Amino acid sequence: MASTVTSLITTTLVSKTTPTPTSGVRAAHQGGILEGANPSKYDSKNPIIIFIIQAGIIIVFCRLLNYPLSKIRQPKVIAEIIGGILLGPSVFGRISGFSDAIFPKESIPTLSLAANLGLVLYLFLIGLEVDLRLLLSNWRIALSVGAAGMALPFGLGCAIAYGLYHQFREDAGLVPISFGTYMLFIGVAMAITAFPVLCRILTELKLLGTQVGVVVLSAGVGNDVVGWILLALCVALVNAGSGISALWVLLTCVAWILFLVYAVRPAFLWILRRTGSIQNGPTQSMVALTVLMTLTSAFFTGIIGVHPIFGGFLVGLICPHDGGFAIKLAEKIEDLVTVLFLPLYFALSGLSTNIGLLDNGTTWAYVIGVICVAFIGKFVGGTIAARLCRMVWRESFTVGVLMSCKGLVELVVLRTFTIFVVMALVTTFATTPLTSALYPPWYQKKIAAWKRGEIDWDGNSLDQDSQSVDTDVIATDKQDASEVRRLLVYLRLECLPSLFTFLSLLGGDRPGGPVSRVHPSKAVPNTGGQSDESTPLLQRRPLQIHGLRMLELGERLSSVMKESEIEDVSTKDLVVNSFYSFGQLNNLAVSGDVEIVPEGSYAEILSRSASEQGSDMVLLPWSESGSLSETGNTTVEHSQQRMRENGPHSQFVAAFLNRAPCHTAVFVNNGFGRPAKEERGGLTKSKSALSLGSNHGLPTVTLADRSHHIFFPFFGGPDDRAAMRFVLRLARNPNVTATILFVDVDQSSRNTDAAVILPPTDAARKNGVSVTASTWEETFFEHEKGFFVSMKDSLSAELEPRVVFDSLDTSQPLHDSLKRAKSEVGQSAKSSGDLIVLGRGRESRISFGTEMLAIVGQTSQAGSDVSHSLGDVAQVLMATDVKASLLVVQAKKEGPTS
Repeated sequence: MASTVTSLITTTLVSKTTPTPTSGVRAAHQGGILEGANPSKYDSKNPIIIFIIQAGIIIVFCRLLNYPLSKIRQPKVIAEIIGGILLGPSVFGRISGFSDAIFPKESIPTLSLAANLGLVLYLFLIGLEVDLRLLLSNWRIALSVGAAGMALPFGLGCAIAYGLYHQFREDAGLVPISFGTYMLFIGVAMAITAFPVLCRILTELKLLGTQVGVVVLSAGVGNDVVGWILLALCVALVNAGSGISALWVLLTCVAWILFLVYAVRPAFLWILRRTGSIQNGPTQSMVALTVLMTLTSAFFTGIIGVHPIFGGFLVGLICPHDGGFAIKLAEKIEDLVTVLFLPLYFALSGLSTNIGLLDNGTTWAYVIGVICVAFIGKFVGGTIAARLCRMVWRESFTVGVLMSCKGLVELVVLRTFTIFVVMALVTTFATTPLTSALYPPWYQKKIAAWKRGEIDWDGNSLDQDSQSVDTDVIATDKQDASEVRRLLVYLRLECLPSLFTFLSLLGGDRPGGPVSRVHPSKAVPNTGGQSDESTPLLQRRPLQIHGLRMLELGERLSSVMKESEIEDVSTKDLVVNSFYSFGQLNNLAVSGDVEIVPEGSYAEILSRSASEQGSDMVLLPWSESGSLSETGNTTVEHSQQRMRENGPHSQFVAAFLNRAPCHTAVFVNNGFGRPAKEERGGLTKSKSALSLGSNHGLPTVTLADRSHHIFFPFFGGPDDRAAMRFVLRLARNPNVTATILFVDVDQSSRNTDAAVILPPTDAARKNGVSVTASTWEETFFEHEKGFFVSMKDSLSAELEPRVVFDSLDTSQPLHDSLKRAKSEVGQSAKSSGDLIVLGRGRESRISFGTEMLAIVGQTSQAGSDVSHSLGDVAQVLMATDVKASLLVVQAKKEGPTS
């Protein structure tokens, strides 16, 4: 018994102290760096730490490279490829211990997994960007340009492949490959064109709306699809063990394509229509279904011997573009792919690219030869095909240059060596500057006018009709040469209510008011040949208003897709459609358009549009948020403050005014179109970004008083003269009254500069005569006073009851004008809003000097740089509590018109 107990105790003790198979498993230290752990050391059980370090370095490095390259209009993919090469053995890899610490060999599989997953999704986005409708609508010219642009470089590539194969096939690390497969590789590398990069270049250069853009984009679609088919064939030949296996791989791939097109796509469309995703955008479930389809297709193409990215590309191709579905789907996926995954792939490819291998004359000779063959093949093939399609030589050259843009993704997938990576970088880098040189904006305008038959090849006008116009029409035009016939309006979402109210003042009701209509079956036939008196003709030529909405062209792929489908975007844009409805309700002839451009090009595009439209005036609304973006969400108080400060929108306005091709009016809203709110005592409430949903305020009531009062202080100069004419144009509306105040300055307060180079009269201005200060003051005063009196004396009987001309003689023009403005505007709390019209003040006869600084200095609300955009008087009025909106007018820069 005793021995049994002793044995039991011994066994128990031994079991407590003897190691077991599971006793060696210990929890990892949780202190991390606090316990001395090295986060950069690869741990197979916790690879996320080193992955975060790698991803952070790659993203930051590629972004830093992209900043200077974007200034010369280079696509972001250039920065990502260069960044990968620099992080690889070519540059940073030469630093001792860099690759072992940041990119250890054990971590490459994890990095490769994330990169390849991102590449599958990116190729899905590329397929999503390809709109096959464009190829079908321009198939003839797309087929000729695309075929010639692929056949010639493919043939030249096969020729140079012979030398490359025998020169480099025995290099260390290369897998043995047959010459036929190698030749096919090189031919495809020469023939492919990067459709996403090509589309980005066309968008940034504003060529998508030109014939060159349409031809290149159509040919690029076909080139891209054929290129990926050849890519799949190349990969199948490499992965297959024999020719019969490659054939089976190819046939299986074709069967999968047919299955996706005729089985999956109809079912997918049916589900999208049932869920309303085409009209309203994809739901989260539809996004999940699309991603699942992409991964399934990638899985299938991967297991049959074709690269998985080809499966992702096919799913992108079958997605519909109806209702903007493709654009909305891309917006939900693209950011994570392009910001995180895609740079990882290019960096991973750069880690295996060593520029140092190009270390002898023979190798560099082949580098130059490959670059020349790739560019010349694409350039000559595209140029000849475009010329045979009856394009002029310069357009044909541009088509050839654009088609030479290479597909870096395809080259990386083909795993071609360093020579072809350098070739792709050089040809893609050269595409933008060569295109800008061959097809500049001035040439685009000339060739468009020449094709319309407006000018001959030397630029001489061929419009014979303008020389035989009826003399009555000529007399009418001379009498009213300064009339605004065509108005270009910059449409901003936040400014639409006040902008529509202002534009309604320019639309006139038909004479006689509303007419009672008669049913057609009861109407009495008009047999006397007389015109229908129920619809009298307008006595004046109607005002034509063109609305232009500009959206930012960002780095996102969806922005490029919107530009490539700009007609659909313009047709369905809510702002433009609202503008059309407004024009119909107010008897205005309106048209609308949408442009997607970089923010830095807003002023240039608006100026170009004004010239193309032949606009007499451009109307710019002043941003209520201070930014060019329409998505700002700020409080009311903050918005009022931002209106008075300098910002991106203020800089845009100043840039446009410096290059404006016609008259320009900047509209600064301050409650225009809505009655003033009653001030209440006690507690107040304010809006914030978190309370917008529940802070609706009082419901809007109809306006009983639709009147507007305009106050215009006339200081003199071309801007003020243009502003006076526009005030009288606004005063034609029966709901508008106006006070026009001639501001004169005492002799002691006038500008006393020694000499003035800009005399008031047109003849002196053209001759460049310089006069003394006293002579100029008197002459300029007489000229401006004479203009004021002539406009007063020529006032029509229709306007006489609503327009008052007055004068003010003062030693403090700014102070007294401000005092008069406060007494004129904001007097009726029930009116639709009053307006103060100003000239911007170029070449004004009055220098306000210290008077303006004294007024602005007493107010802390004025932005110091607003005067640079709108003028000194506008800055003062925006700094003070004037209950009226502002309209600042700048005259066309060709000189004053009398």
